[in-house]
Amino acid sequence: MGVEMKTKSNIERILSSGGFVVTSECGPPRGADAEVIRRKGALLQGVVDAVNVTDNQTSVVRMSSLSSCLILKEMGFDPILQMVCRDRNRIAIQSDLLGAAALGINNILCLSGDHQRFGDHPKAKNVFDMDSIQLIQTVRLMRDEGRFLSGEELKGRPMLFIGAAENPFADPFEIRALRLAKKVRAGVEFIQTQCIYNLARFERWMQMVRDMGLHERCAIIAGVTPLKSVGMARYMKTQVPGMDVPDEMIERLKGVAKEKQSEEGIKICVETIQRLKEIPGVRGIHIMAIEWEEKVREIAEQAGLLPRPKG
Repeated sequence: MGVEMKTKSNIERILSSGGFVVTSECGPPRGADAEVIRRKGALLQGVVDAVNVTDNQTSVVRMSSLSSCLILKEMGFDPILQMVCRDRNRIAIQSDLLGAAALGINNILCLSGDHQRFGDHPKAKNVFDMDSIQLIQTVRLMRDEGRFLSGEELKGRPMLFIGAAENPFADPFEIRALRLAKKVRAGVEFIQTQCIYNLARFERWMQMVRDMGLHERCAIIAGVTPLKSVGMARYMKTQVPGMDVPDEMIERLKGVAKEKQSEEGIKICVETIQRLKEIPGVRGIHIMAIEWEEKVREIAEQAGLLPRPKG
């Protein structure tokens, strides 16, 4: 019995009861100091229902997602383990899934991972033994059928709530909902989106998602990132692939004094959340305040997302 009789993760419980979830993100440090994670975690306590922990994001070496999740778990959080396929073959992936479940980590976000050329070890060998869709299928096989990819039976299924990421803004736009459909067929149960600035385009994507009935088969959690400055907005627009920052948003930030731009960025973020909450099929908000965790509470409060239900 043991592992297989475990209760649902916090976000799975809220979503299955028809609730609206709030998640955020915690980037592990470039070192072995656990206090960095604890300090970031302390800023999010009582504000979110679960916390994502990135996995060597942008191919830069950081403390492992698994150990960072455990530190947050000890603080009372419901961590979401991000796992990329770049660095592990199918043996290591299956091993880490079992390890995470054994430590009481109940959520996984399945990602292909950024290519190593973007990071601090561009000459490193990548693995990419599987992609994010195959990773989703692997988790589902191990959890629902109790089998390894080899077909052999496993003892003690990893009871993981299966998530993935989706970018509604990348080109070609017409196939974005079809990509989500593939992940849903593979077994994904919740999706966190790329950060949303172009609401009109996101609403069109959500219409396609609803037309295909995908919002009924997986929970869509809409991603937002507050802009700190005009410079950050321009960088997101021109340097980050698949990001859609409308010109009018940049003009709005330009229209306020430099020292007031971060405040305006938070206002834009709050307004975006309020509009996202009204879109049929959106089941939650994912606040990605990159190295700005101290603002998550303020954003959640102003957007009417607090208090959160008790776990």
